[in-house]
Amino acid sequence: MPKLKLSEILDDRPVKVTVELPAKLHRDLVAYAQVLGGETGNPITDPVRLIAPMLERFIATDRVFAKARQAPHPDPARGMTSGVLKSEPSIEQG
Repeated sequence: MPKLKLSEILDDRPVKVTVELPAKLHRDLVAYAQVLGGETGNPITDPVRLIAPMLERFIATDRVFAKARQAPHPDPARGMTSGVLKSEPSIEQG
């Protein structure tokens, strides 16, 4: 049977995730927010808001991950390979 041109529609709603940061990492995040605020002229009042853009940037620039994401991998449900790596939650979400 031919496949539709439109594939799975991803859920783009935000997912709330609780993360515990080591104290040093939190201090670094606060310091980064201060430097960024000084550089842009817009003070960052909540450094936690930097976490999502930082993760996006990290993942977007990881060449090994980009290659792995495009590499065919087995799809046990269909008995075939797929070229797109689907993300699955690996941390507790609340």
